[in-house]
Amino acid sequence: MSNFRFKALEIAQNRHAILVTPPAERVADFYGINTFNKDTMRALLSPEAYLRITEAIETGGKIDRDISDEVANAMKSWAVSRGATHYTHWFQPLTGSTAEKHDSFFDLTMDGKAIEKFKGGALVQQEPDASSFPSGGLRNTFEARGYTGWDPSSPAFLMDNGAGGKTLCIPSVFISYTGEALDYKTPLLKALAALDKSATAVCQFFDRNIDKVTATLGPEQEYFLVDKALFYARPDLVMAGRTVFGHSPARGQQLEDHYFGSIPPRVNAFMVDYEFEAMKLGIPVRTRHNEVAPGQFEVAPTFEEVNLSIDHNALLMDLMEKVAERHDFKVLFHEKPFAGINGSGKHNNWSLGTNTGVNLLAPSSKPKETLRFITFLVNVIKAFHDNADLLRASIASAGNEHRLGANEAPPAIMSVFLGETLTKALEDLEIKNEIALNKGDNVYYKLGLNRIPALIRDNTDRNRTSPFAFTGNKFEFRAVGGGANSASTMIVLNTIVAAQLQVFKADLDVRLNNGEKKELAIVDILKQYYKSCKRILFEGNGYSDDWVEEAAKRGLSNIKSTPEALQVYLKPESMEIFRRMGVMGHAEVESRYEIELEKYIKKVQIESRVMGDLAINHVVSTAIKYQGKLAETAKNLMDLDMAAEAEPMKDILREISTRVGVIKKNVEAMIEARKKANNLTDSAEMARLYATEVKDFFDVIRYEVDKLEQIVDDEDWPLVKYREMLFVK
Repeated sequence: MSNFRFKALEIAQNRHAILVTPPAERVADFYGINTFNKDTMRALLSPEAYLRITEAIETGGKIDRDISDEVANAMKSWAVSRGATHYTHWFQPLTGSTAEKHDSFFDLTMDGKAIEKFKGGALVQQEPDASSFPSGGLRNTFEARGYTGWDPSSPAFLMDNGAGGKTLCIPSVFISYTGEALDYKTPLLKALAALDKSATAVCQFFDRNIDKVTATLGPEQEYFLVDKALFYARPDLVMAGRTVFGHSPARGQQLEDHYFGSIPPRVNAFMVDYEFEAMKLGIPVRTRHNEVAPGQFEVAPTFEEVNLSIDHNALLMDLMEKVAERHDFKVLFHEKPFAGINGSGKHNNWSLGTNTGVNLLAPSSKPKETLRFITFLVNVIKAFHDNADLLRASIASAGNEHRLGANEAPPAIMSVFLGETLTKALEDLEIKNEIALNKGDNVYYKLGLNRIPALIRDNTDRNRTSPFAFTGNKFEFRAVGGGANSASTMIVLNTIVAAQLQVFKADLDVRLNNGEKKELAIVDILKQYYKSCKRILFEGNGYSDDWVEEAAKRGLSNIKSTPEALQVYLKPESMEIFRRMGVMGHAEVESRYEIELEKYIKKVQIESRVMGDLAINHVVSTAIKYQGKLAETAKNLMDLDMAAEAEPMKDILREISTRVGVIKKNVEAMIEARKKANNLTDSAEMARLYATEVKDFFDVIRYEVDKLEQIVDDEDWPLVKYREMLFVK
């Protein structure tokens, strides 16, 4: 094995950056060329068809079959002209990844002639086998039928197959034969529709011209890059997506020199390559930089409508993995692939915009606009407060369990950060019964350097330790895991905000029907809301132990275990809010709970198996062989009457024996705990045992293995070390 490790290192060290050529001189010349977007539709469809389909996309109306036939014909012609040979309904099942089944455009006529065929029926609906996708008990495994349905609000796109030919990908929903959602997109679209309806109704109190509200999202994606040869030399990375062993290198992130540092040439070439490919697909990537941990990086897009943004993020992750192969990299999206350094999140920047161009979460100094802003701000805070545990459930996973509460990620305690300016405004609302957001004069930094242009200070700082922080004109939900599908959280967030705005409208309607003045009634309602939920606001260090104690005093939950967090989905109030807002029925919510629980069990089970295999078959066997070498050397020294010189070796021999014994004992106990859990039929109890009795052995075994890494000769150690993987060049 050690030879394999050094061969992998030799290969990795001899890699060089690949030259990447821009598709055109200007981004505008190739942006979106692989998408069937509005410009393409306008060029290929009749004016009537184009108008009807764009109206359907914008209003959510029905698309008639005659229009779908024309769209299908245009889509096929466009795709084939660009090299497509197949088409697929591209969907997002609850496995956590995307799915696709490719069908050929090629068909035969009755007389055996070849034709290119793609009609409206194939565009609108397909039937993939649903039996092998998780359903959480909604279907029996022998019941195979399921349907995918075209989502026209997300443009179809061409995906290069990499070995010749392209596939037309049609973003779609995925439902069971009996109509329940088996994917992320279906309930997300329903949640967004519910939010549009509730938010628009509230906007009508302020501006009658507003007839649509759109939720927007910009997910910042963190990730690690590992050389492909080193990746395959680590079975735990291959099997579990994270390293279960590995001693911290002497130099990690403590010098803070990697963050925003110069991007290594190979990495930069990879970034440029996937950015070009992303832009061809209409994915508006804008920012790239080194993240805090060595080997960690980030990409951030421009804000888009939530549904499209989530499609683009899922597509971007898939694209990055494919492009990485060209550069001999592997992309790690796991929330905590390396112990002791920062993990990866997917910071979800969320806001609300109107059809009149107004950001509802943008502060203003104008009284009417200020009242509208505070109305939406307070309702979002109250929705977060009243459903904090449900939001915690939406980010729960085996991977995020390693990350939440660590020194770089928000804790499992859900809280909201507003900054001193907005906090003061809400305190004034409570105490003085008035709302005022004075813009004031710009505050400039005095640097004492005349050649530097004046720098303006924002009216509030940012808080990177908060799970849900207000950052100027949006909220940033930082607790979402790097490998997660953001739809899980966005389904919850948009549903609870829609429900809260519905309650606000009802409360306000009662006041107005009683003859109260609108502005006074709104202020009084917001004042009561703020009083009821202000305990969720926290301005300090969310990583500190003091906050854990303070949160407990405030009565805020601190749900650390994934199985415990997922239980919140089954609470009657959780299921009812989804049902009432038309997002998911009780059976659909229960199925998602079962699916997430099963994913947790399987992922911890895989980690446990990998850990046992590596510990016994790689580490212990290597340690014993090394022990044999030392024992022979010690014996030779003893034979030469050099007993004193042999004593240090005897100490090492004893330490190796002790640590090997601890590893073997705990691996055997972990296997027995796993067997005990596997024999259970109750998935909740099985998950609990995996979270405690099985997972409790992880740290014990890891500690001993990492100590042996420091003892065993580097030439003999079988696993690629952290210092060899993390510093990508």
